[in-house]
Amino acid sequence: METADKNIAYKPSDGISYDPAEEKYWNPDALHKEIERTFEICHGCRLCFKYCDSFPTLFSVLDNKYDGDVRRVTGKETESIMDSCFQCKLCEVQCPYTEREGHTFRLDFPKIVHRYKAQRTRREGLDFGGKILADPDLAGAFARSSFGMANVANRTRIHRIFLEKVLGIHRDKLLPDFASTTFEKWAARTERIKPEPGGEAVLFQTCYVQNNEPQIGRDTVDVLEKNSVDVRCAAGFECCGMPAWERGDLESLQKHAKANLRILQPFVDRGAKVLAINPTCSMMIRREYPTLVDSADRAAAQAVAAAVMDPGEFLWSIRNEPRFNTNFRSTPGSTVSYHAPCHLRAQFVGFKGRDLLRKIPGVVPRTVMDCCGHDGTYAMTLDGFEPSKRIGQKAFDEMKEAGGEIWATDCPLAAIQFKQHAGVHPLHPMSILARAYRENGFPQKVER
Repeated sequence: METADKNIAYKPSDGISYDPAEEKYWNPDALHKEIERTFEICHGCRLCFKYCDSFPTLFSVLDNKYDGDVRRVTGKETESIMDSCFQCKLCEVQCPYTEREGHTFRLDFPKIVHRYKAQRTRREGLDFGGKILADPDLAGAFARSSFGMANVANRTRIHRIFLEKVLGIHRDKLLPDFASTTFEKWAARTERIKPEPGGEAVLFQTCYVQNNEPQIGRDTVDVLEKNSVDVRCAAGFECCGMPAWERGDLESLQKHAKANLRILQPFVDRGAKVLAINPTCSMMIRREYPTLVDSADRAAAQAVAAAVMDPGEFLWSIRNEPRFNTNFRSTPGSTVSYHAPCHLRAQFVGFKGRDLLRKIPGVVPRTVMDCCGHDGTYAMTLDGFEPSKRIGQKAFDEMKEAGGEIWATDCPLAAIQFKQHAGVHPLHPMSILARAYRENGFPQKVER
């Protein structure tokens, strides 16, 4: 540990590690060195003051209690700073000192938070509520077995108080309904799941689309097929693992990743792209899997990561081909308020879903870049509900100011946040495109 009369070096300490396969990743002293170094750099930079509460909390502690001395930050204060991060990734997007930018400091605040939580979870485990929130597939299976009663219960006050007490889910949080039929069952019934891997693209529908809004997946398939894309579906996908990993549960993440890679790799080996509907899931598979999965799965993770695309990103890539379909039959015919999801920004691929909306006659997207504050399960929790609303308020206001009668976002969870706190439920860009291809999709017809 550095002595009080010696400055903390900005360059990486011998404790730097962002890879859980390295032994020092799990060493508390090595982590402490990197936390101190990270706090020191962030305190001197302050570029990220406007994002989550981690940075205002850090700056307040250092300015008001310790005269800028990061060595005096206590364990409890560090825990508060780390738990205020909800992994929006915007600080990493904004940071000039990252490994991605090739900087010698090799800073990555979100990964430091993950490392901290991984050590804590390995040491202390997860409570019951944490385990449930970390496993959306289990929640979906339970809800379907209730034959719709879970949806009724989620709108009943006494049940919501029970969920708050037992699982830590805020009683006022708007929760999505569970679909009676999964996306996978629809894909199997319509023979879009083939006996052998192949095709031009395979759809990773995500656990949210699988369990909650299969229509987004159906719309995505419809749009791709209208553009003559040989898109396949597959059986057996699990959650991408982000809900587990945001709680530091590496073991569950690796289990989910192994199952998904086993299904995806044969498609990729045959040249197919992997189209992940939710930006969080595409970010996980594209950016996180290669360094988080079990060592035996690293090669598969790297191959699959190289093939991952957002559906809009893929469709945009064929826009100059003859098969690209601009035969829209109806249109919103006006401004569309478009929210750019944080985890799409973190992938640095642009907002191609938004750009595709411009192909619909009369549509003018107005883009809002601020975080909505939902961020995985953070907004669902007792501790995160109110901060998420405060953090997202600027996005809520700007979406209203954009003036669109129809709102759009690529993130289904962001859509829930806007519905609750701004009164409008945004559509996925693929759903808007799917409707525009239909004559009765929107009231205004396209004249030809």
